[in-house]
Amino acid sequence: MADYGDTWTLVEWMELLVSFSSLFRLTVGKKTPDEEVLASLADVGSGYGEAVLTVLRARREEIRQALVERTNNVSNSTLQDFDWQIKLALSSDKISSLQTLLNLSLDVKENGALKPLSVEMNREELQTLISSLEAANKVVLQLK
Repeated sequence: MADYGDTWTLVEWMELLVSFSSLFRLTVGKKTPDEEVLASLADVGSGYGEAVLTVLRARREEIRQALVERTNNVSNSTLQDFDWQIKLALSSDKISSLQTLLNLSLDVKENGALKPLSVEMNREELQTLISSLEAANKVVLQLK
């Protein structure tokens, strides 16, 4: 019986592990059809490609669950509720300029405890927040 070190070096084994991990995450995360997976594995030979696909099919749900758990572990805080108010701020006593401000109140649940957060933003900061939330929403929709 041959030793693993006789086949490849430790570095080559680690590269293989990283490659398979990446392949499994991408194909499960993007719900790639089996035909596309086989096409991407065409360089390794049909027998090996079929073996990898068999493993992927058998472990697809476990990989999906691991991806969901990994995503959920990014932050253990969840938004419970929010409220907002528009305020006009005077820059001087002569009302020479008014600045519109948004006061955003967030109720965030973190480690089981409700934590109130309050953020005050001007128009530009609000636009940046909206753009970021829209981009995040697109990513979430692509993952579904």
